[in-house]
Amino acid sequence: MATVENTDGTAGGAPDGVRRRDFINIAAVSFAGVGAAAVVYPLVNQMNPSADVLALASAEVDVSQIQPGQAIKTIWRKQPVFIRNLTEKEIAEANAVSVGSLRDPQTLAERTKEGKANWLITLGVCTHLGCVPLGAAEGENKGEFGGYFCPCHGSHYDTAARIRKGPAPKNLEVPEYEFTSDTVVQIG
Repeated sequence: MATVENTDGTAGGAPDGVRRRDFINIAAVSFAGVGAAAVVYPLVNQMNPSADVLALASAEVDVSQIQPGQAIKTIWRKQPVFIRNLTEKEIAEANAVSVGSLRDPQTLAERTKEGKANWLITLGVCTHLGCVPLGAAEGENKGEFGGYFCPCHGSHYDTAARIRKGPAPKNLEVPEYEFTSDTVVQIG
């Protein structure tokens, strides 16, 4: 009986182990995978936020100087943020509103932190077309409902920054925030 010699030098029918062709296939696929990763990584990485945006990812604000009934405007992620210390009267007015009558139904408790119902923190950007509403600074027009008034198209917000009148579809947005102490709030 004659033996057949394979091109890789082994004798007989099926060779044992990995053949040279299998090794070349595995090497080629591995090389292509590494090449694809080298091409895709920069494309995905460029979608990450830039360093200046990451630096503004959170902001700490000392609220100890804000008296009841006052509001301040600060900046977070290049957008205005309103921080308002609500009076007992403003809290009562907000709680007296029937939630079912609101365009974007939310209670004051849903818009503030438990135990800190007097602190209302919202983005100062009208939900209609992105104008900055009035009402945070002393003497500014607070609208018909005592909260904020957007002069661009006439949206009126109440003391809980909920839309009550005008073209704005939603309430002023409440960003993520937490109180790190009794007098310091961290936004973001």
